[in-house]
Amino acid sequence: MPRIWRSLKPVTLALALLTTYTLMTASSGFSGVSAAVGTPQASISDRGTDLAPRAEAPLPTTGSDWKPVADTLGRTGSVMGGTVYHVALPRKDLKVTSKGVAIKPGFALGGYVNFAKYRNVTIMMGDLVVTEDELQRVTDALQKVDIEQTGIHKHLLQQSPAIWWTHVHGMGDPVTLARGLKEALAATSIPAASPTMPAQPRIDLDTTAIDNAMGRKGTVDGGIYKFSIPRRDTVTDGQHILPPALGITTAVNFQPLGDRRAAINGDFVMTADEVNKVIRALRSGGIDVVELHNHMLNDQPRLFYLHYWATGDGTRLAKAIRPALDVTDLSQPTI
Repeated sequence: MPRIWRSLKPVTLALALLTTYTLMTASSGFSGVSAAVGTPQASISDRGTDLAPRAEAPLPTTGSDWKPVADTLGRTGSVMGGTVYHVALPRKDLKVTSKGVAIKPGFALGGYVNFAKYRNVTIMMGDLVVTEDELQRVTDALQKVDIEQTGIHKHLLQQSPAIWWTHVHGMGDPVTLARGLKEALAATSIPAASPTMPAQPRIDLDTTAIDNAMGRKGTVDGGIYKFSIPRRDTVTDGQHILPPALGITTAVNFQPLGDRRAAINGDFVMTADEVNKVIRALRSGGIDVVELHNHMLNDQPRLFYLHYWATGDGTRLAKAIRPALDVTDLSQPTI
């Protein structure tokens, strides 16, 4: 080693050697290996100017694109947002009560499965409503066909009978995913799809006042007054952009109880820094918190979901929940 190198302090010597090595490799045109970890590096053109791989949006689809899935499941769905095929799986067979309230299927027993197509793969996500007796059989059936479970939890307090919700996730060929899901559904008593849509019952709520309090207009579905509010940020799963219609929305459901009173139930979708802001806002409005959990394993940003419950005057409940909506990054109010 030359005398000048021996005279340098160890740290200075290490930096000098690294600089020399970098200059030598650069002059030789050798740039495909990282000197730090010895692994190939993608070029900027491969990864985008922000040095991060570009995420892929779902492809537009129509109902006819999903006919093989519908035929396999034996259930017809609908396309939401131009990209997501939604199949409802409500537990119309169950008679569930929570805190003395008879729960309607569309209020808190509405399982579902959603599909979205990308260039080389289909993503399936959903939430199955199962009894405690069914849970282990469903789990075994899902695991047998390599459909992941990404959440197992409850949505209601003091429920009878005991009901569980399990979130599912799969990637691959859409028909193969549908076939595997059908095997899992066979382990439950989820009823077959209804051949016709029943008439919408009257909503005994001041929906105009509720809309004004929420800052948004709700919709009537199966006798329930519903709000589904998407987040403003982009959510990804690996290199795939997840549209809100896959189930990434804050849900607020009002079930009429008579005399313009209601029970409210649903879930907030939140980033970590929003969680306790929402909890404080809900409790300040006298709204019970039920469960805090995740619905996915690899989402970015990492999202958390909070279920809640309250009963009372419908308009008062809407006013009580509005501050919790306002501390999350949801789409802007329209009213």
